[in-house]
This record gives sequence, C-alpha cells and structure tokens, in this order.
Amino acid sequence: MSGPVRQDRFRVEGMDCASCAMKIDTAVRRLGKQISDVNVSVTKGIMTVTHNGVEADAITGQLKKLGYKSSYMGANQGAVVAEPETDAHVCSGDHDHDHSHHNHDHASHDHKDHSHSHAYEQKQEKVKESSPLHMHDHGTVEDSKPWWQQGKARLTIAAGTALVAAYLLGHFVPQYEIYIFSAAMLVGLVPIARRALAGARFGTPFSIETLMTVAAVGALFIGAVEEAAMVVFLFLIGELLEGVAARRARNSIRGLADLVPKTARVEKDGQIIEQDAASLGVGTIILVRPGDRIAADGEVISGNSAVNEAPVTGESTPKNKEIGDKVFAGTINSDAVLRVKVTATAQNNTIARIIAQVEEAQESKAPTERFIDRFSVWYTPAVMILAALVAIIPPLVAGGDWNEWIYKGLAILLIGCPCALVISTPAAIAAGLSSGARRGLLMKGGAVLESAGHVTAAAFDKTGTLTEGKPVVTDIIAFGSSEEEVLRYAAAVEQGSSHPLAVAILKAAEDRKLALPQVHDGAALGGKGVSGTVDGKAILLASPKAIAAKTSISDADQRRIADMNDQGKTVSLLMIGDQLAGGIAMRDEPREDARQGIKALQAQGIRTIMLTGDNRRTAEAIGRDLGMEVHAEMMPADKRRVVGELKADKQIVAKIGDGINDAPALAAADLGIAMGGGTDVALETADAAIMHGRVTDVANMIDLSKTTMANIKQNITLAIGLKVVFLITTILGITGLWPAILADTGATVLVTANAMRLLRWKP
Repeated sequence: MSGPVRQDRFRVEGMDCASCAMKIDTAVRRLGKQISDVNVSVTKGIMTVTHNGVEADAITGQLKKLGYKSSYMGANQGAVVAEPETDAHVCSGDHDHDHSHHNHDHASHDHKDHSHSHAYEQKQEKVKESSPLHMHDHGTVEDSKPWWQQGKARLTIAAGTALVAAYLLGHFVPQYEIYIFSAAMLVGLVPIARRALAGARFGTPFSIETLMTVAAVGALFIGAVEEAAMVVFLFLIGELLEGVAARRARNSIRGLADLVPKTARVEKDGQIIEQDAASLGVGTIILVRPGDRIAADGEVISGNSAVNEAPVTGESTPKNKEIGDKVFAGTINSDAVLRVKVTATAQNNTIARIIAQVEEAQESKAPTERFIDRFSVWYTPAVMILAALVAIIPPLVAGGDWNEWIYKGLAILLIGCPCALVISTPAAIAAGLSSGARRGLLMKGGAVLESAGHVTAAAFDKTGTLTEGKPVVTDIIAFGSSEEEVLRYAAAVEQGSSHPLAVAILKAAEDRKLALPQVHDGAALGGKGVSGTVDGKAILLASPKAIAAKTSISDADQRRIADMNDQGKTVSLLMIGDQLAGGIAMRDEPREDARQGIKALQAQGIRTIMLTGDNRRTAEAIGRDLGMEVHAEMMPADKRRVVGELKADKQIVAKIGDGINDAPALAAADLGIAMGGGTDVALETADAAIMHGRVTDVANMIDLSKTTMANIKQNITLAIGLKVVFLITTILGITGLWPAILADTGATVLVTANAMRLLRWKP
C-alpha cells in the first residue's frame, strides 16, 4: 500500500442488524487493495474506512448500489470528527495524534503528487461540505424522522396499499387475479430482489433478501401469487419493526446527550453572557442558578448547594457541593448559585465519555454473540440446501406432487430466515449496556457484561471502596469534662489544619453547631499532636503515647483506649492544663451501603474478600463489621498474587478498587471494576466502572449480567423454537407460506421486544 493512510467516516442509513453490517463490510472491501480496513458500527450507524486514497463518492456509490444511503462525515484525524458524543471514542489514544504527516513538504515530494493529493483533499472537503451531517450530528437523517416518513415505512405502506387494491380488483375481475396479485407482489419484491442481487454481486450471496426473493419467485411459478404478495408484505412489516426497534436501541443511550443544556451563563470581563455550551473551554467560569442543569464538568469555586446527580449517576439523593468539589455536566443545581470552573470540554465531559464508552462497548461482541455470528454464516446456506432437498427428494423418490413439495420447500426457506436468531443476542447486549450506563454501571463490551454474571469471588480494596476514604469521629470520651467541652477545645486547636484527623474533628464540631473560641500560640508537635492556648488555658491534643509522657493514664482508661484501637479506631487524648480531660476516637468508616452490598453478594453465593494495605487491626475491625474475610498489610503485588491464587482455585474473580493503586490486581482479575465518580481512571483502566461508588452496585452489575443472559437464552429459545415448530408443521402440510413468514417476522419482533424490556431494568 502506497501513499498516506487515512480513516474516513460515513453515516449509513437503513442499517439495522448484524447482517446489514456484514454486507456493507464485504462490499466496501471489494473496492480494492487500497481499502485496508472497514469498521461498521450498527449501534451508531457509522462506518469507518481505513484506506490510502479512495474517493468518498466511490465508497458512497458502492453503498448506494447495495441499497443504502450514506454521507461522508469527515476524516477520523485528531479532533476532526463529526459528532460531539463520539469524540472521546475517536480520539481515545487508538491512533497517532501526530499530524505532521499531513503537512505538504514541497522539498520531499514532487508537485505532481502534491496536486493529486490537493485535488483529493478538495474533493473530500466538497463532499463533506455538501453533507448536512458533518457538524453536530446526533443520528441519521432517517433517525430524526417519524417512523412513518422513513424509507422502509413508505415501501411497506406502498406494498400494503397494492395488496389491498389487488384484493378489491381480484374480487371484481377474478379471471385476472394472477396478474393483479403478481403486480402487487412486485411493488415490494423489486426493491428486495435488487438488494439480493447487489448483495450477491458484492460478496454476500446467502442474504435474507436472497431467501425472500427465491421464495416469492418460486411461489409465483407454482401459482401461489396471493400468498406470495402477502408474504412480501409481511416481510416488509417485519423489516420495518426491526428498524424501529434498532433505532430505539440506538437512541436509548444517546438520550443522555440531551441532558446537557445547549447554553451556559459565562463570566466574562465582569459580565454574564450566554454562550453555546459546546464551545466552553477549560478554565471558563460559568454561573449555575438554582434549578439549572450544569453545562459542563467542572469544579466549584464559590457557593454551596445540593446537586441532583440522578440523571448521570442514578444516585437518588442530591449531594451537597462546596468549594473544591467536582460537578458533572447534565446534573441539576438545587438550592443556591454555584460558580463553576470548567475542567473538560463538551467532547470530553462525563456524559460524552459515557456515550462513547457504551457505543464502543456495544461493538465489542460477547462470546455468545460471536458464536451466533459464526453459526449464522453456515446456517443460511444450510437452510437453502434443506429447502431444496424437501422440494426435490419426495417427488423424485416417492412420487410426491411437485407443486406440493416445492411449496413446502419455499415455506422452509421463509422459516429459515435467520433474522430473529441473528438479532437475539446483540439486541439484548445493547439494551443491557445502555440500561446499566443510565444507572451508573459502565461495562466495556458484551464480553464484560456476559462475564459479570459468572463471578464467584469479589475482592475489594478497603480505603475509598468499602470505606469513605476519610476518617470521621466515632466516639468522644470524657474523663474530667463534658463531651461537648472535649470536642470544642479539640476543634479549637485544630483550626486551620488540613490533616485528615483535624478535618474529621472540625466536621464533628460543625455538625454539633459548636461555636469555636480563638486559639493563640497554636503549634504542631511533629508526629505527636497540636497545642495552643484557648480561653487562657493550655490545650494539648496528642497521641496516647505523647500524653502518657506528660501525665498518668489510669488502667481503666488504658483498657478503654486499647478496646477502641482493637476496633480499628485512632484515639487522640486531650489535656487542659495538666489534667487529662478526655479523648476523641476516629476511624475511616464503611460506606453506608457497604454492609448491604456485601450481604447482597453473599446472598448470591459469591465469596467476599478484603485486600488492603492498611494495618491488620484496622482492616480486621472493618472486616468484622462487614462480615468478610480480610487480607491486610498488602502491597499492590501481594493483591495481584491473591487474585492469582483465587483464579488457580477455579474462582471467577472480580476485583473492585479505585483503579490506581489497585491497577495490577484489576488487570489480573477476570473482571476489574473501578469505583469512582466518572474519573478518567474509572472510565478507562478497568473492564467496568461504578460511577457513584456504591458497594451495592457490584451486586447490581452482576444481577444485570444474569438478567441479560437470561434474556438472551429466552430470545434464542424463542427464535429456534418457533422455527422448529413451523418446520415440522410445514412438512406435515399443516401450515404454509403465510404462517412461515409470520413465524419469522413474529419471532424477530418478539425477540426484539423482549430485548427492549432490559431498558426498563432497575437495580
């Protein structure tokens, strides 16, 4: 291959199933050796072609011959992409971002090459400019129309009208009935036959359209024209319903993009102006009023308000946001004005990345889906051979009636249409992935969704995964003062400190609405504690060891402190003057839902294990609280080793962590699940991510996997079961062409409708 290699993207309309994608892929590859790769995404309705100089109109022309409308969207280079919701996917690091090879270096090639290249670029640019889709494109032109205005609907309505007219005319002039019904049949059959011929010409001879065309033409020759016309009409209805269902699945996740407001209130030169949200740059300051949707991912720089994150993460309870907290595009500000500094462009915000992740995941096939695809390649030719044998052998061997057995053979062709079987798995996978993403459960592909249901052991990190990741005050001990006084003086000397234990004490004082006195001569005592003068009294807040050096601690108090240490709590003691006044116990507490989440997993028969680098005493205390086995004081390599040991013990292991220090174990596990609020790490390092960090969502993800796999089994049983029933009844002469096509169309509709039920799945 010579010349610069480039990737071009095309929007393809009317592509509703895996069989469409296969035909398109095969046809485009036949354009020649200049085509090095073709990637067809049914979910997005997009085709990406890697080539070294094939003109866009040659590719769109090839698709037109195949019966698909298409339009050029632009080159897949750097940030030059057509849809905001897929930018993150396109530029996720899968290709080189060095654009230097696109520059025209006059010293390095002759002007003949240059002019050819320039003409090519101009041609591509012209095609791009002529397309209304190359800018902010959220779907095909067809997708944006009501279903009854779309091409498939118009053809179905025309075929239905012709069929009704044929029945009316046939009633009045029955002697011409065969010609009238033949004409009615041709209204629908001609476009189907053209697609069948185009498919055969471009490398896909055994298509669904081929089966349909052979069956209809065969029925015409044996005089079953009325049935043939009805069969064509029912086939078109089935295709129409399949298209409607595919569009619904395609748009189910894209609906998230509509959550982001179109405009934002931007602070600029001391004024507030309205600006297009898609054009917000990193560092821009936006003002978000109560009731407004937040227009971009960002960080709160002033204000304090509750934010409803349910649209993005599924979290039902609004979260309080204050200075320094992160907020997501599409979430709703509830109480007060927030000033937010934008931290990600529209192309890279949380919602855009969720959409890109899910669309990419929907193209990643599950093992079951790959098996069905391989099976369907052999299935269609096998059906045609079976139909031919049924039509030929009984008349030749047993003297059967040719018309009767040819009729049965044609019915078997219709029964054998693989539509329902081919769509049974991808429809369920796409719906399952979309449903999970809308509830904050991101899975990178059908294989991940399928494997989650097989998990037998769940290994959790502790800090930030099972626990909140920050200490809180659990106990206030009063020796010679009241609890309130102990907390008040402890918080007073901690004022201004950012140490996690200080933050916990100050938060406890704030929760109790304590007024804190001023501290004088405040000082940090390296590794021991803090001291200062409060209300004229010398205050010391320090570790038990440091306090023991200053004053005696009674045996009873020492036992009490030891008991708290055994519970994994850190104790700081307070001295007022030379008297021991009390103490404060703190611990990184389990998340509110951690116990419930662990119990939910254990109820499914899943072994739960904690893998933590924290000290054994603290880890075992948390482990006892949650009822799970504990491995403490572990380095990242130790965590990976334990995961390996579990796998060697025939366990299917899910590793749940924060995606950074747990990276080796996440990679080693059968299923790596990152906990986090939509961070790059959570979205990109693991197989799956839990957006809002709820432990219960691990069990929910496994439940979604099991529900999806059950749905796939139902679909496959339905598709094959109906075919077997009608195959037997057709050979026995009980059913004919109408029921045969109804069996196929009905199975396709039932399978698709069953898969769409997953969109309503709730944890």
